[in-house]
Amino acid sequence: MKHKYSANVGFLWDYLSLPDRIAAAAQAGFDAVECHFPYAHESGEISGVLKANNIEMIGINTLLGPEGEGLFGVAAAVGKEELARSYIDQAVEYALAIEARNVNVVAGANSKLHKTSEAVFQDNLRYACKLAAESGINIVIEPLNPRSVPNYHFSTIEQALSTIECVAESNLKLMFDCFHTQIVQGDLTTLLLQHIEQIGHIQISAVHDRGEPDAGEINYPFLLEKLYEKGYSGYIGAEYKPRGESVESGLGWLDAFRRFSEPA
Repeated sequence: MKHKYSANVGFLWDYLSLPDRIAAAAQAGFDAVECHFPYAHESGEISGVLKANNIEMIGINTLLGPEGEGLFGVAAAVGKEELARSYIDQAVEYALAIEARNVNVVAGANSKLHKTSEAVFQDNLRYACKLAAESGINIVIEPLNPRSVPNYHFSTIEQALSTIECVAESNLKLMFDCFHTQIVQGDLTTLLLQHIEQIGHIQISAVHDRGEPDAGEINYPFLLEKLYEKGYSGYIGAEYKPRGESVESGLGWLDAFRRFSEPA
């Protein structure tokens, strides 16, 4: 098998509890799971479910903000540095407890004070990286397209890489979401292969409906073959919203992708 696939159970099986989503992903044949916000469950409970299903959780996100404030992250928010670091503390502690390898630090919406916001973001990322490095955890940052998340702090691969270069911590990596990047920039193969050393995780879904990755304008079989040839050994995260009545009804893509990925 050339690539390992992770089910993002933030979207998949969203009608089940998190423990049941993990079990469903294992039963469906995924190699790992990832999610957005596991914090409603004690880390010990989730760790037990992962072990019982012989599957690992590879990544989680920092919280978006206090309920009711309509925020999409606070790590780049001027004046919310203390809150941002409390979310980072929480995420790194949780990731360590469940043996997750990545924490996605969510930046939040941009403001007219972009330079100040970017400075705050970089300072918070340095804090996160130093804390996570003690446990061998990577921090990742993810550009988001403005159609899905208006005014997000950054939307291009180049902006993310500039932040990574300025922070200059070896465990700060790029989360490359093909859905967001295709909408903003396209040219996915070139971007992926040029920056593969900076990539900590890759996510896939269809453009434009964010459904299963076997339809739409992105040729994932071609893209994944190029990634394999280049030596990418990380997980491919399935972060999509099922088109059908159930997750299982659309899972044919997983077996198909595995088949084309098998060595001749």
